[in-house]
Amino acid sequence: MTTNATIPALPAVTQPHVMNTYGRVPIALSHGQGCRVWDVNGKSYLDGLGGIAVNTLGHNHPKLVPALQDQLTKLIHTSNYYFTPNAEKLAAKLVEHSGLTNVFFCSTGLEANEAALKLARKFGHDKGIERPEIVVYEKAFHGRSIATLSATGNPKVQAGFGPLVEGFIRVPVNNIESLKKATEGNKNVVAVFFEAIQGEGGVNPFHMDYLKDVRKLCDERDWLLMIDEVQCGMGRTGKWFAHQWAGIKPDVMPLAKGLGSGVPIGAVVAGPKAANIFAPGNHGTTFGGGPLAMRAGVETIRIMEEDNLLENAFLVGGYLKAGFIRELAGVAGIREIRGMGLMLGIELAKPCAALVGRCADAGLLISVTADTVIRLVPPLILTQAEADEMVGILVPLIKAILLEG
Repeated sequence: MTTNATIPALPAVTQPHVMNTYGRVPIALSHGQGCRVWDVNGKSYLDGLGGIAVNTLGHNHPKLVPALQDQLTKLIHTSNYYFTPNAEKLAAKLVEHSGLTNVFFCSTGLEANEAALKLARKFGHDKGIERPEIVVYEKAFHGRSIATLSATGNPKVQAGFGPLVEGFIRVPVNNIESLKKATEGNKNVVAVFFEAIQGEGGVNPFHMDYLKDVRKLCDERDWLLMIDEVQCGMGRTGKWFAHQWAGIKPDVMPLAKGLGSGVPIGAVVAGPKAANIFAPGNHGTTFGGGPLAMRAGVETIRIMEEDNLLENAFLVGGYLKAGFIRELAGVAGIREIRGMGLMLGIELAKPCAALVGRCADAGLLISVTADTVIRLVPPLILTQAEADEMVGILVPLIKAILLEG
């Protein structure tokens, strides 16, 4: 393991020349190995956050790092004037695992979701709809550009950025009658857009029956079904994509985060209904589909397949969830322990943002989202022993915060 011993032990808790856009934990990380990271002062942390569901293979993976080093010696960037061989390899793998047909590559989840929104609008315009409308959901999070912010269902992150983009109809989660009522007779609706498991909104899974009902409704009304798998996709739940538990296929599926194991990458995977909506000149990106990102995606999927990481995510995730259910049984103030695979949320009956710092002090990295939900999205290589360690650190801290006035 690389220790980075030459890195000086600096506090590094302030960055006066960096825009103040994040509420950071006062930690500066220097290196990692597997599911652990170390800060510049040598303190070790178990990584329960995985770069917010990005570090699929953990840190310093022995198969990934040499492949990326090899790519760095060849090409990092060219441009989309030319073909990138690994782009077709990665697209073919995404098509194979999704059952869809074509892929557009970009660099982030925001870009992927923005592209999905443009696909939906173009789909509508191609049908003669002048002002297309897209159904979105309460508590959703799709990004921070003006369009994806408008699709997001969080007034806090929208505040100060109006006027928002028009053309969205917002409905509650898992209520098919509300969806039908909100769209009844509206000829401008072109798509339904949601996360299979809401991430920033509090790790809220969509019910399997609801997913099937929405797929059926989209077919009946000639709408695009667009499922945001940016956070819950890429094996995190034990299947390649979370919606696959319902046995359905979307028409449009944005991806990012875990697809490149830390190298920035995004993708929109489309089925026959949406795959040919864009023509040359309709959409593009400078960095999307570049050689380094494509190699990262190809190698990530190869390693996931070779090491059976979908099965590991399902089994170790189930083991981790069962551990929390067992240790927190009967504890007053626990509202729900939910999620699938290695995407888990523990909802408390009170705000618990203080747990982020307290867990870090105890050697565990987590996040708190939607004010009251502890979110755990560790690397898919997590072991049962590490799951036990996570439960052992977090449970006493949860009990302590619940006892506070």
